[in-house]
Amino acid sequence: MIDLHTHSLFSDGVLLPSELVRRAASQGYDIIAITDHADASNLDFIIPRIATVCSELNRYWNIKALPGIELTHIPPETFADLTKRARAMGALIVVAHGETIVEPVPPGTNLAAVEAGVDILAHPGLLTRKEAEQAAKNGVYLEITSRKGHSLSNGHVAKLAGESGAKLVIDTDAHEPGDLITDNLARNVLLGAGLDREMIPTIFQNSKTLAAKALSAVKS
Repeated sequence: MIDLHTHSLFSDGVLLPSELVRRAASQGYDIIAITDHADASNLDFIIPRIATVCSELNRYWNIKALPGIELTHIPPETFADLTKRARAMGALIVVAHGETIVEPVPPGTNLAAVEAGVDILAHPGLLTRKEAEQAAKNGVYLEITSRKGHSLSNGHVAKLAGESGAKLVIDTDAHEPGDLITDNLARNVLLGAGLDREMIPTIFQNSKTLAAKALSAVKS
């Protein structure tokens, strides 16, 4: 399993980064990104600390841990600047908290995020065709999620991704141990979103490709 959207107690998760990574490893994960919630107030607090612990864990464990961030409920106009700042601080995966239908995310967030070139537009809710097409153009991955509530629009996101050519990834948005999933459950979530079984290897490969790009940035 490759999961590029999870949370530790540096935001609203319940686990230390080390325990989150260890529990993921024990469940068979290959790669995990820690992407705690952030805005302009705490980028500089979270990212260096997550980057430090990921670097340390990667020295000792086979699982690869990637430092990331989830830009959350921010003014859409600030996405370009905060995405750039997050990358400069060491975030290897930048996730945008999309316009999920179960939270009052500012309208315009989806489009601003894909125009800013984040890596993943998470749980984008009632995504529009324009947003999906812009995601495809800018190489932004759209998320299918196993997270309760956010997953209600998975089928819509999958449909528009297929029509627009946008690439999909599957993530957990994990906040606690029980949110971590197996490859088999990930497959079932994708099938439940209406995706053909033949597409599942491609979606898993998308996560692998994005993670490899992030890991290459560490080595370069």
